Amino acid sequence: MPLLPAVLGGLLVAFLLLPVAALLSRGLGPGFWPALQGAAVQDALRVSLLTTGCAALLTVVLVTPVAWGLARFTFPGKAALETLLDLPMVLPPVVAGVGLLLAFGRQGWLGPPLELAGIRVAFSPAAVVLAQLFVAAPFYLRAARAGFAAVDPNLEAAARTDGAGGWAVFRFITWPLTLPFLLEGLILAWARALGEFGATILFAGSLQGTTRSVPLAIYAALESDLGPALVLSAVMVVVAFGVLLLVRGLAGLRQE
Repeated sequence: MPLLPAVLGGLLVAFLLLPVAALLSRGLGPGFWPALQGAAVQDALRVSLLTTGCAALLTVVLVTPVAWGLARFTFPGKAALETLLDLPMVLPPVVAGVGLLLAFGRQGWLGPPLELAGIRVAFSPAAVVLAQLFVAAPFYLRAARAGFAAVDPNLEAAARTDGAGGWAVFRFITWPLTLPFLLEGLILAWARALGEFGATILFAGSLQGTTRSVPLAIYAALESDLGPALVLSAVMVVVAFGVLLLVRGLAGLRQE
């Protein structure tokens, strides 16, 4: 390799790795286990696991049929709809939080009817789930749409010719062929939900044990006790590394 590209590449690698190394060296130090067992850290992990789990489940249930329809059918306005569905990927999270407040807050479009029904969304755990779903669903949608589009329609047609019904075709042909794409998209969506901050703090607030997820707990700890912030940051780095490894593995699996 020529000298200049090697030097520039080394500078980039150092720039990207130094902050990660600093986080891991401080966060995974001797005080890691005591800080990990603290109430603030445990509450943040519990809130994040519960809310991201709910957001992931809703993503699969709500987005999978949409991805299938977008991959298989052509209709007027399809391009505009796909653009709108991808919009949360590039929308600033703070703007997403404002939009969620205007839609589901007490003074929002759906706030008063929900209040009459005894349902309070804003500044509740449900608000955390909705914020995560809003910002993360497009990642799953893109992967699922690509997966359904990659299935050869001739395979499904041949199965129907052999007498298989619609559900049997989906279960034994479409689903197995699409599964690596779906898992890759779901992992990316879950990771994006886990790291959500801006929309959550505006729409759900930062209440320990209720709406304070890991990113919000890191932000709150920076103002008082650096220990939990370092521990949670190190945990997030390890989780992000594991997510990327999983995604790489699934990408290799679907290319075989």
